Amino acid sequence: MTICRTLALLTLCCLLSPEMATAEGLTVHDARDRDVVIDDPSRIVSIGGAITEILYALGFEDRIAGIDSTSLYPPTALREKPDVGYMRQLSPEGVLGLHPTLVLAAQGSGPKETIDVLEAAKVPLVLVPETFSEAGLVEKIKVVGHAMAADRRAACLAAAVETDLAQLRALRAKVTKPVRVMFVMSLLNGRAMAAGRNTAADEIIQLAGAVNAIDGFDGYKPINDEAIVAAKPDVVLSIDRGKDSLSAQSIFGHPAFALTPVAANKTFVSMEGLYLLGFGPRTAAAARDLSLKLYPELAPQGETFKPVVLTANCRQ
Repeated sequence: MTICRTLALLTLCCLLSPEMATAEGLTVHDARDRDVVIDDPSRIVSIGGAITEILYALGFEDRIAGIDSTSLYPPTALREKPDVGYMRQLSPEGVLGLHPTLVLAAQGSGPKETIDVLEAAKVPLVLVPETFSEAGLVEKIKVVGHAMAADRRAACLAAAVETDLAQLRALRAKVTKPVRVMFVMSLLNGRAMAAGRNTAADEIIQLAGAVNAIDGFDGYKPINDEAIVAAKPDVVLSIDRGKDSLSAQSIFGHPAFALTPVAANKTFVSMEGLYLLGFGPRTAAAARDLSLKLYPELAPQGETFKPVVLTANCRQ
């Protein structure tokens, strides 16, 4: 009788899909090159707007115990979930006070002291790789899905994203003369905080079929007037931050930008920050929107573009 029962249980386990099976003892290899063992993904603190967006897309919103302030999509997230603050200025008390069984955090979350406290508290902490590329976006989805024992759902979402990326590549192939785009985060005392290589802004510019006008450094750095003039940007790109947003007037009236094609052509583009730079499931759609702002002549006539990722059902 015992043997029969054991065989029955083994048969049942083999028939269970990975998403039905328990996540007990599941291992995730994260951005720190560490293996993190997850026993219970029932109460998650999600740190990073793209991670929260992925969790909602995979149907795990009911397991989210808290989010960070960059988790702006879907809009219900900030209304429904406790906010633990900005992802780079976290307090351990704010995170641990929500009694999480799992913390999913974008690589670069911090400060380091908070990350150290969270690790000492023995709460499984997965730092999700943040690589600004098409492959990196797909990998991010797969890591989050695997942490939730939902590889099949993640594969569904990744396939939808890859379809949107393929459509983006087809649009980008029509660009014959790439424009030079400078991403400006802010103007501080007249100096532009610009995006160089290896940034989300740099990659989204390239995905849209343009060229980053700043290629002499990595990361985000303030640049002087001489560098602005030398970069010869055709377009300035920025993010919409409400009352703190950079305005077209401040760019066109800047003495250095006044000497570039930007002022002559009056070409300034501002888009919502998470959508533009978050590198979540909607990134291909954001790059397509940017591309059509840069190259309006490429807009298909009589067609309405619907990102596959927004209609795919990857929640079960």
